[in-house]
Amino acid sequence: MKLTLKIWRQKNAAAKGSMKTYPIDGIDGDMSFLEMLDVLNTQLINKGEEPVVFDHDCREGICGTCSLQINGEPHGPDRLITTCQLHMRKFNDGDTIIIEPFRAKAFPVIKDLMVDRSSFDRIQQAGGYISVNTSGNTIDANAIPIEKDDADASFNAAACIGCGACVAACKNASAMLFTAAKVSQFALLPQGQVEASRRVLNMVEQMDKEGFGNCTNTGACEVECPKGISLENIARMNREYLSASLKG
Repeated sequence: MKLTLKIWRQKNAAAKGSMKTYPIDGIDGDMSFLEMLDVLNTQLINKGEEPVVFDHDCREGICGTCSLQINGEPHGPDRLITTCQLHMRKFNDGDTIIIEPFRAKAFPVIKDLMVDRSSFDRIQQAGGYISVNTSGNTIDANAIPIEKDDADASFNAAACIGCGACVAACKNASAMLFTAAKVSQFALLPQGQVEASRRVLNMVEQMDKEGFGNCTNTGACEVECPKGISLENIARMNREYLSASLKG
């Protein structure tokens, strides 16, 4: 398969970036998208050129680090997959593929296709946890009865891998779906009730501090999310936030 790649190149956050064109040949349809980039980088290194920097880790759709904007779509043209799970069979011989980093004020470019998503970490640190007494008279979490619907919904929210596709897909660069998933996974469980009010207020406050935009219910975030996180989580977070605000 012959392809033309138009890739965003940028030395650092302060430098001005631009699109560079790279022709590539010999790409097999069974290759993953990242394997195709590996082939390109091998060719660039052999020619004495600087390889394209992109983020990746597990290459199994678990870690969320391999986030790329491919032909204007987070993670590319397939659904419910991350970039590392995208295969080249989704493209045709002779295609031109435009590859960019996720675009958001809160996701500054580190280099080329790699962005800094530590803003997500700070939102999580603001309240995405529970405090547990691990000494003395403790109770096994499995001994606490939980409605199956609530447990299922909590597990679904916890499936969020923090890749940032929701932000990249949103016209406002909103992180509401990510934050809502992290709030919901605890709000649905009894273990999360003790700190529920403080959690949602702190996490939403941190989200705003990071410079993410507001949600206008477009729904692009749910469509592009590789784990299918539902917009229902945003509605739940809004209810949690209103309740916590009224409590003062």
